[in-house]
Amino acid sequence: MTEGHDTATAEPAAGAAPPGAPRMTPRQRLILAVLLGAQFMIAVDFSILTVSLPVIGNELGFSLGGLQWISTAFALASAGFMLLFSRIGDRIGRRRLFLGGLALLTLGSLVGGLAPNPAILLAARVSQGLATAAVMPAALALLTTSYPEGPLRNRALSSNGALLSLGFAVGALLGGVLTDVLSWRWNFLVNVPVGIIILICAPLVIAPSRGEQAKRLDLPGAITVTLGLLALIYGLTGAQTKGWGSAETLVTLAIAAVLLIGFIFIELRVPDPLAPLRVLTRTTVKWGNLAGLVTLSMQSGLSFLLTLYMQEVLGLSVLSTGLAFALVGLGVFCGGLLAPKVVARFGPRGTLLLGLVVQGIATGALFLIGEQAGIGMTILLVGSAIGGFGHVWAVVSYTITATSALPDREQGLATALTSMTQQIGFTVGIPVLSAIAAAQIGEPSAAERPHAILGGVTSAILIDGLLCIAGALLIGFFLRAKHMAAAKS
Repeated sequence: MTEGHDTATAEPAAGAAPPGAPRMTPRQRLILAVLLGAQFMIAVDFSILTVSLPVIGNELGFSLGGLQWISTAFALASAGFMLLFSRIGDRIGRRRLFLGGLALLTLGSLVGGLAPNPAILLAARVSQGLATAAVMPAALALLTTSYPEGPLRNRALSSNGALLSLGFAVGALLGGVLTDVLSWRWNFLVNVPVGIIILICAPLVIAPSRGEQAKRLDLPGAITVTLGLLALIYGLTGAQTKGWGSAETLVTLAIAAVLLIGFIFIELRVPDPLAPLRVLTRTTVKWGNLAGLVTLSMQSGLSFLLTLYMQEVLGLSVLSTGLAFALVGLGVFCGGLLAPKVVARFGPRGTLLLGLVVQGIATGALFLIGEQAGIGMTILLVGSAIGGFGHVWAVVSYTITATSALPDREQGLATALTSMTQQIGFTVGIPVLSAIAAAQIGEPSAAERPHAILGGVTSAILIDGLLCIAGALLIGFFLRAKHMAAAKS
């Protein structure tokens, strides 16, 4: 059996009304459970180490400057190799890449949990990042090719978007609880039994996928885009500690720009490009992914700002902060459950614009938080929950938009682009918004510090909301309804 749509379910029109809508077969439900389990596991990994980094540093002997590499090593490997691995998955079969990546993720988690020194821990984080680069696009491509385009796929992608957002939100809470009750090592080791269960179940429910006939791999394109993405992520993560105006940040980002522009020229000339420009330049692909970059970067940056507010202004503990994000994550999950109905009512483009506008308005309303804990937390929880609904609608609809009306053979590239957008979005939001907040905060005295931090955080929050609204206006202008109709034809 080859990878493709389940023929047991008739394909409806995209966005069809719920009455008479097709139902998932038992096999499709099992496929969804396995793939979402892997995606949730990866989403938790993005944030599970956040609150335990100081503890890890003290126990293993990381320097203060070296501590950031626990996160940076993961981000570099995951984003830098995602496009290359997606192409490898197209050639050798996506199920094979998915299983291989999941095995590496499980092994890397075991090594990380047992690491005796910084070098072993960083090697484990690199392996986790490489595994993520393989698993994320492969799982998403297996998901999109297991369901016909329309309500079934939209429902599956809605569940995927909800669990990704929920996993990112609860990761910090889970990491804090495990570190406090057991040990930081369980932030790694918790992946091992989950990974083993998925590795056992996946081959039983996911059909083998046939790779492409042997073609020459676009090595110049693969090397150029991988180095370019590595330079981009390194520059973005470095900007958070070294500043946007530092020579290292500017030189690294300049190198990234040169390499990525060079990649485009290479793709125009090679007979079998790594990333055909006919896919990259599709209106739905490029503007869908831009929308994803806006919603994800602004949401990740907002999480950082709210963490700063709760701990530095209100004086909440790490566990209380994580619990607040878990409650917000529950709202995001509920928004994901409603997403299929919203998409069916407004279509992918309408849902994308609605999501960005709701996220922008709700985020902007957080400007009203203050130094009083009762009022501030009420505004934070309500505003964040409403914004979470908009955020997950935007995540779901950008994924639908950027992967729609493409043949199965191009789903690997399309899903790699959406997965890479997630990685870059998670990376770029924090340094951008933290720079805005830092410029406003300055260097206050100890007595003035809470008030100064509040001013910087609220200024950055307001800009966050305005950028979401601006993104909606820009995408609404360039991603017209005729482009969505053309993509379906």
